[in-house]
Amino acid sequence: MRNPCLFPAVKTLFHKPKITHWIIFDKGTIDEAIFRTLNIRNRLILELMARGGMRISEVLGLKPTDIDGQKLLLHTPKSGREQEIVFIPNKLSGRLIEYVRDSHISLDQLIFSITYAGARKMVVRVGNMVCIKLRPHDLRRHAATYASRSGVPLEIVSKVILRHADLSTTQRYLGKVSDHEAIRWVESLHG
Repeated sequence: MRNPCLFPAVKTLFHKPKITHWIIFDKGTIDEAIFRTLNIRNRLILELMARGGMRISEVLGLKPTDIDGQKLLLHTPKSGREQEIVFIPNKLSGRLIEYVRDSHISLDQLIFSITYAGARKMVVRVGNMVCIKLRPHDLRRHAATYASRSGVPLEIVSKVILRHADLSTTQRYLGKVSDHEAIRWVESLHG
């Protein structure tokens, strides 16, 4: 009797998931991309993803009533929870509040009136300005990696910045540590 899992049709349907290795961009590259973005709306979108670890859908779903100082309330998070909180830097919070005020956005309106496709194109264009292939989720991954490499405990990166339920999900985000980076950390610890 032949193993049914070895039939060609079954092999094409069920295969090992391929392991994705993302490019993790350094802080300087991401900062340059953000600072070279002159459109304030686009810059805020980029910063919310790169500094707050937000998903593009979360950024595009923000309303003025969701801003509470340095906390942003997410009413329909991906996790399925009723609500989540995103923490952002004070300077970013100030610029976001100023943008809402200056743009005369009412409390029930979306802050960023742009489609997902439009936001994705904008991120790709910004990446092209600094000669990298940038996608929206790369900015969220950058927020996690930068925090982790700066010494923020993995639990904080996972539960606060990325808002993951499981640490193993966060570990996939952090990318592979390069030999150069490993040597630098060993030297800083023991050198």
